Amino acid sequence: MSFIRLSLLASILCGLVSCSTTPRQPPAAPSEPAAPLTPAKPVTPPVDLPGLPRTEINSALRPVTFAALPGWKADDQREALPAFLSSCAVLVRRPDWKEACVAGANVDVTDDNATRKFFENYFVPYRVANPDGSLSGTVTGYYEPLLQGARKRGGKYQTPLHGAPDDILTIELASVFPELKGQRVRGRLVGNKVVAYPSRAELNKSNALAGKEILWVDDAIDAFFLQVQGSGRVQLDDGREIVRLAYADQNGQPYKSIGRYLIDKGELTLDQASAQGIKAWVRANPKRQQELLNANPSYVFFREEKVTDPNVGPKGALGVPLTPQRSIAVDPQYIPLGAPVFLSTTQPNSNVPLQRLVLAQDTGSAIKNAVRADYFWGFGAQAGEQAGRMKQRGAMWVLLPK
Repeated sequence: MSFIRLSLLASILCGLVSCSTTPRQPPAAPSEPAAPLTPAKPVTPPVDLPGLPRTEINSALRPVTFAALPGWKADDQREALPAFLSSCAVLVRRPDWKEACVAGANVDVTDDNATRKFFENYFVPYRVANPDGSLSGTVTGYYEPLLQGARKRGGKYQTPLHGAPDDILTIELASVFPELKGQRVRGRLVGNKVVAYPSRAELNKSNALAGKEILWVDDAIDAFFLQVQGSGRVQLDDGREIVRLAYADQNGQPYKSIGRYLIDKGELTLDQASAQGIKAWVRANPKRQQELLNANPSYVFFREEKVTDPNVGPKGALGVPLTPQRSIAVDPQYIPLGAPVFLSTTQPNSNVPLQRLVLAQDTGSAIKNAVRADYFWGFGAQAGEQAGRMKQRGAMWVLLPK
């Protein structure tokens, strides 16, 4: 496609669909999108740091000492070092990260003191602030679920999971407008016009995705939450094979929380609108299931992958496997992907501190703002219980190379 045609399509699409950032990963755990960002007050002195433009660094980050990180010395950074080295598979190619990555590979991972000293010697912590100057934000959780499915439709397996359609068009706006780096729009060509890609409700009513079924699963709500989580595993009906469905693409429509939909309708209270509460509501109101699901116009497409090692998590937006309880999803406009982040929050539905070094290795459409994180709990039902109940307040410090 020529650059001129690409420019024209970008202009047309911006007039037809929302020109918002659509990450490579889909929405993470059910939560409300952040409020529109307000202009930030720059901090002084200005600094230049790896991974972020100067203006964004000035508005979001302020250097501090490690002594300012609550719980820093209590955390066992030996658990974070392998996740950091996983990030280094990508970051080591960048000159500003290479020295730290090479040094980290030589640290004795069994030595807690040596691991802590490594991070203190090679990094500077920066307190993350929101554009409005506030220092706290929302921390939610996500996980990799296990579904029951089959390769052919039949019996209880009636809900399809789709691969990406052939007609979806994705345009990176930075190729036309450099100031829109990281933003993209999706649509499709109808005749000689570009139109928005159909919403979830429109896709469900039409036959547009026929032939793109990868697997069929036994529960429509589980399939919906698989789209929210972004990836998951499916136990096939032969009882022997488990496959992974990884995020492939998204229809470009905005993510909207079905929990918020039920709250606005007076069906659930804020405290009840967890993943567990939503599933309970659907069981009590089965005839309204499709109404609820259609409240979120976003629709996620998958690709199948083999599970070669059941102990290895799915790949996040950075392109490396996620580490349970040591990986988070962030807004890459403020936090560079791959960077270590010290997170201070609390356990789900409690005041018990959760303070630990994690790695920014993923993104999500609902993860918008500087102090905003989605905490990866891991695989399976227990991880899902924790993720579904997590909506805490927290603070963040990003560690960047000296």
